[in-house]
Amino acid sequence: MSKVYLTGAGPGDIELLTLKAFKVIKEADVIIYDRLANPEILEITKDGCEFVYVGKEDGRHIMPQDDINEVIYQNSLKHKIVVRLKGGDPFVFGRGGEEAIYLEKRGIEFDIIPGITSAISVPAYAGIPVTHRGISVSFRVVTGHESPNKKISQIPWNNFKTDDTIIFLMGLHNLAHISKKLIEIGKSCDYPIAVISKGTTPQQKVVVGTLENIVERTKDTPTPALIVVGKVVELREQLKWFEN
Repeated sequence: MSKVYLTGAGPGDIELLTLKAFKVIKEADVIIYDRLANPEILEITKDGCEFVYVGKEDGRHIMPQDDINEVIYQNSLKHKIVVRLKGGDPFVFGRGGEEAIYLEKRGIEFDIIPGITSAISVPAYAGIPVTHRGISVSFRVVTGHESPNKKISQIPWNNFKTDDTIIFLMGLHNLAHISKKLIEIGKSCDYPIAVISKGTTPQQKVVVGTLENIVERTKDTPTPALIVVGKVVELREQLKWFEN
């Protein structure tokens, strides 16, 4: 009987891989992995493990999600232990729910192995706590990249007026739009914002600015990148432990 493990690889630092993920990766017959999973993880697999790359890159997808679902299913028919390795957490904008539903409909057993999401770990490595007593008692995680096929945005911008901290994932290319919308709903032009590129890795780069100037400051920033909006950004100068 085969089983598929929809597995979170964490935010990039291989030492943030969970023990449960480490165990199934070592036992896997095949690893189906995406662009954001640290490639060093593939080195801990057993001899003979197969690798299937299904990454989605900026403006170019190796294959659409429907095809990825089918690849996972077909491999479950051939292999006993299938690991679908996804950057971050499989259920935080990872399409893990869609893949699980696809397998469930076809009678394939699966487990979900949560991963450390970049939404909290990447700001932490940048010295930015998503909550902080006296500054922020809540945070919201938002997709920064909606499907171009959607005629109406599902992002409830007006709900962000009172949010303490807002985390946008995969939003670098939409940074100008994000900044503009936040100013339109009433946030000041000098409201703090940070863009964190390649978080938790040796290539981590953090750019701090305001809603007004952040686009200009991040012109050469590479992806993947995460956006943090909120007063907690101002704590970075005291807490930037990773660079230090």
